[in-house]
Amino acid sequence: MHAKRTLITGSVAYDVLLGYDGSFADAIDGADTKKLSVSFFSPRYARHHGGTGANIAWNLRLLGGDPMLVSTVGTDGSSYKALMAERGVDVTYLEQRADSVTATAMIGTDTGERQIAFFHPGADALGDWPDLTDQREDIGHAIISPRNPIIMMKAVRWCAKHKVQYIFDPGQLIIGLSADELRFGMKQAKGIIANAYEWELLSQKAGINEHDAVSHSDFLIVTQGEGGALVVTRDGRETVPVCTAEKVMNPTGAGDAFRAGLLYGLERGWNVRDGARLGAVMGSLVVGIDGTLLESLDMEEVWARAEETYGEKLPA
Repeated sequence: MHAKRTLITGSVAYDVLLGYDGSFADAIDGADTKKLSVSFFSPRYARHHGGTGANIAWNLRLLGGDPMLVSTVGTDGSSYKALMAERGVDVTYLEQRADSVTATAMIGTDTGERQIAFFHPGADALGDWPDLTDQREDIGHAIISPRNPIIMMKAVRWCAKHKVQYIFDPGQLIIGLSADELRFGMKQAKGIIANAYEWELLSQKAGINEHDAVSHSDFLIVTQGEGGALVVTRDGRETVPVCTAEKVMNPTGAGDAFRAGLLYGLERGWNVRDGARLGAVMGSLVVGIDGTLLESLDMEEVWARAEETYGEKLPA
């Protein structure tokens, strides 16, 4: 079937990745958290292009999708915007502001793949939601991922008003949205996605469980790292096993790659399980690079890895 365009809204950011040869948990265990003051020596440093929106759009484009990225960059975002356009991502609605820098994430990872992150929203805190009315007929699905919480809720209301099926992906912004906003975002959504920690936080804050989540939405996906991805629908729950990576460099961006695979499948009419399987393959490729953006994608390798892992071919 002919796939429509995918609306992606989420942060566009620069990622500063730091590596710690030890365990964050060991360093904090037993400490007086009221007086907590810790410092971690990082022998590894790298600065990459990142941000949830950009990562998802980039990976979806590599798969052959047609993403339209809605976000905001700052004074230092011109080259990033040009790079996305060069790779085929529609950046017509990627706003650039002259009064702030582009969002920046600083992410520390220990040897157990635990992470401590700080995020500066930069220009995204000053951005706004554009008028996309003329684009409605070309949009099949959307994903609303972490960025300015006010803009996230504007995106929810726009999708609801124009009957655009969207995935609600509040992620790190669960703490920045009220319980009512979270419930509204989930109630209107086609699907909900979160990692295990985020789902625990989301379910507690919004006062919902798995059954509640799929009483309005078609599916709930909870990614669980090496435990795979839990897929919950009204028909039941199943776990999509992880696709084992050939090597692990850094887990940052794997979740965004998973979302790109899921969106690719949804736009082509696949069931959620197959979309999650493709997402798992994409995640296994991203963890093998030092950064979040794959330079290229061998689709034959993607299909082969999926078949090897799950014992059957994806619809492709």
